[in-house]
Amino acid sequence: MSEEQLSAEHKALRINLDPTKYGTFAEIGAGQEVARHFFVAGGAAGTVAKSISAYDMQFSDAIYGKARRYVSRERLVQMMEHEYGLLEERLTESRGTETTFFAFGNTVAALNYKKTNECHGWMGIRFQLRPGSAPHDIILHVRMLDRDNSLQQEAIGFFGVNLIYGAFHFRDDPDAFIRSLADNVGDDRIEVDMIEFNGPEFENVDNRILSLKLVETGLTEAVMFDRNGHVEQPAETLYKKSCLIERGSLRPLTKVNVDMLEKAQAQFVKREDVDSDNVKVFMELTLSTLGPSEGEIDHADFLARIDCINACGYDVLVSNLFEYYKLSTFLRRNVSKPIGLVMGLNNLADILKEEYYSELEGGILEALGILFKDNIKIYAYPIENENFERYQKQIGVGDNVEANPAEDGLIDIDNLLVADNLRNLYKYVRENGFLEPILDCDRSNMGLFSRDIFEKVQARSPGWEELLPPCVAKLIKEKNFWRAST
Repeated sequence: MSEEQLSAEHKALRINLDPTKYGTFAEIGAGQEVARHFFVAGGAAGTVAKSISAYDMQFSDAIYGKARRYVSRERLVQMMEHEYGLLEERLTESRGTETTFFAFGNTVAALNYKKTNECHGWMGIRFQLRPGSAPHDIILHVRMLDRDNSLQQEAIGFFGVNLIYGAFHFRDDPDAFIRSLADNVGDDRIEVDMIEFNGPEFENVDNRILSLKLVETGLTEAVMFDRNGHVEQPAETLYKKSCLIERGSLRPLTKVNVDMLEKAQAQFVKREDVDSDNVKVFMELTLSTLGPSEGEIDHADFLARIDCINACGYDVLVSNLFEYYKLSTFLRRNVSKPIGLVMGLNNLADILKEEYYSELEGGILEALGILFKDNIKIYAYPIENENFERYQKQIGVGDNVEANPAEDGLIDIDNLLVADNLRNLYKYVRENGFLEPILDCDRSNMGLFSRDIFEKVQARSPGWEELLPPCVAKLIKEKNFWRAST
């Protein structure tokens, strides 16, 4: 039997029979399902120093200290620090020269009696790579997708064993580690939307690549990075915030991308229902823009795009949510405040392609109903007629839209002509305030197409820097991004 096919009990037994592994299990919520696998497997006395479950809040605070939220990264780290500290304090002298200590923890909000809560949790392990070495951390955030409490407990048990086993056996093989997380669980019962490796010997591990692999393997729909490139957990980052998001290939980020977002933001924060001091503004990349096909993502190219976006001060979302209505559903799950989607007229035209929605029983009608539900609005950036026609030819917008440009040659939401069978639907969307034109745009940017600029950047053609925000041009030169091989 290969390691990829090992059951949870086989994994637990293998660890139990390894005399160099010894540690503590601290679990709050969803039972003590991870520790149970190690007790059931046999030989647990060789592995388990202690198992604890501090459910009561006062007990939990007395042991681990106060936390703003009990199901949070903050509480998980408190748990790991406390339990690992006790191992070192009490056992270093007696077994520290031959044992690698570990402290596994999870804090989970499983399904409540009324089945009304968001089911999620934080899970992690602090462990030594060698006896006496400094500790290293692996931290994850999970969402439980089963709609039964006992099934959620079961899935958490399997998943926790996979995490511990992966930390000990796959920590040097990120692909194997990510794949092993779903062993005996599948990707339809647990979602992993945040992962982070920390520690002195993990300095060469790029947590952004690990996060991308979560999306690639289907363990999550989306991951987020802050403006410093650090991994974020979407629900925690977007909690109680209004959000504004722009999607694109962003290869590289251009002046027109920045103009779109800045002008949309200026309008977004003027809304009465938006607190201008509590807005999250970010850009989004989809897997479909990161490579020609599945499994062909260039990680260096991916990191360069992230770095350029961060250089302009923006957070980044990376998703497999190609259709905008799926992005809308994801955002609404994490955001209760107003949401703005920023796009060009060409992308708005793409939304009106009926063939995108053949999988939905209600077709485009159902898709737009999902897209514009619950306070979501599109901010549409105009386009010059000649560039719109060029886009139609290059990308293939199709026969669903036409242009009736204004006297100044601009096409906006008011003079975009959609197919006859969609005109009343489009009229409904416009007249009910789901679409808003972006105003005061810089027309000198409107002829900038990412694919053309990218070719100039690769060739380092004269004047390429002038097409990009100064910070992006500077970063590309400093790190030599995207130079074509000669």
